[in-house]
Parts: sequence; C-alpha cells; structure tokens
Amino acid sequence: MLTLRNQGIILGEDSEKMSKSRGNVIAPDDLVNSYGTDTVRVYLMFGWRWEMGGPWDSRGIEGCYRFLNRVWEILLFPVEQTGAPTDKLKETLERKLHQTVKRATQDLKDFAFNTYIASLMEFTNLLAKVKPDLWATDCWHEAAKTFTLLLAPAAPHLAEELWSQLGEDYSVHDQPWPQWDEALVHEPEVEIVIQINGKIKERLVIPVDAPEEMVKEKALALAAIQTALDGKVPKKTIYIAGRLLNIVVKERRA
Repeated sequence: MLTLRNQGIILGEDSEKMSKSRGNVIAPDDLVNSYGTDTVRVYLMFGWRWEMGGPWDSRGIEGCYRFLNRVWEILLFPVEQTGAPTDKLKETLERKLHQTVKRATQDLKDFAFNTYIASLMEFTNLLAKVKPDLWATDCWHEAAKTFTLLLAPAAPHLAEELWSQLGEDYSVHDQPWPQWDEALVHEPEVEIVIQINGKIKERLVIPVDAPEEMVKEKALALAAIQTALDGKVPKKTIYIAGRLLNIVVKERRA
C-alpha cells in the first residue's frame, strides 16, 4: 500500500508565510555559506514535525551547528582515561546503542525526523559521559562507528569524514544499516519512586519483571521508608509497574 506524505510549510521567524513583500524570507544559500549543508539539513529535519512545519528559529540552527561540532569533538578528540572501563559501563553503552539503533530506524521509516535527530543527540550525551572511562576500548570504537552510520542520513558529509577518521574503508554510505538486538533493547532494571500518601520519599532500583509483592517487600525494608512511616502501619499499597509504589497510611490525629 502506498502512503502519501505531505510536508508542512516552514514559515518565517514572524510565524507568517515567507514572502519577499513581508521581508521574512530565509535564504538557504546564505545559511549554507555560514553553517554548511549538513547543519542546514539537520535543522530542517529537527526543527519541526515533518507533516506540520512551523516558524524558522535562528537559535535552533545555531543549536544544530553546536551539536555537529560536539559530535566531531566527542568521537575524534582523544582524552586521558580517568576511570576504569567496567563491565557495567560497557553494558550501559551497548544497551543504549541498541535502543538508539531501533529508535532511529523506526523514526526514519515513519518520517519522524525530529525524534530521529533527538535520539542521536541523546546518545551523544551518553558518549560524552562515558568517554573518559571507555575511550580507546573496543566497545567505544564500535559505538562510534554505529553512531556515524546512524548520523549519515542527516549529515552525510560529516559522517563520511568521521568514518574516514575512524579508520574505516570508504564509504560510510556503502555500509549496511545497523541492526539491533531486541534482547539488548529492554532495560534489565528500572528505577521507581516510593511514595507515602502520594509524597515521594525514596527511589528503588528493581528488575523490570519484579512482582508486586517483591517490590513492596523491598520498599518497606528501606531505611528511609521505615523512618518516614515512624511505626505507622500501611493501609494499602498502589503499584504502577515500572513507575511507582505508593504506600497509603492513616495519618495520626493530633
């Protein structure tokens, strides 16, 4: 079945339709000369939902320019290793990488270009965080390669140069698209909030498939919860899987 996709209209910064008479036309050639084609391309993908469009924002394109420069710095500039490349940190990077591959792939298929770019930005934040610990490890290099492949549809020129600088054979655009492992997409653990009468008192990390009784038992054993209860007996608990456990108690009367 064929699907017709109509793109939205990009308006001027005054939220009006661009026209010479209004003096609100954005000249693409000037932007390319100032920022480069990749930055303009990324901003056009990221600035609005594809089918809706919206007003031009000069601050937005500046943000995309900074993002691409940050990508270059994070992937290529060496750093002194300040921490140990622990298995847990490697697992965190690998899991987030597979989640990003899946999200980016699905977003591109759905023409959801803005959230596709957002997923790359989110992954860049993690790369920056783990870089001092994982720089020069195999898992870092694999993440850098895969990220470059994901970036290629949005910033083809930058991705090609990154691919070369990473020591890979020409060309990034001839490589197979990354695949994700569904088993690595799902988080093995999740952090939930523990409330008493609707007020957050503590947080608890549990397995994603933990049964309610186990969650309740672990929550009630927490020192912060014991202190907050101050001897009061819970009337009931309300559990929203993967999000929160609310412990309901009767307040003492003055």
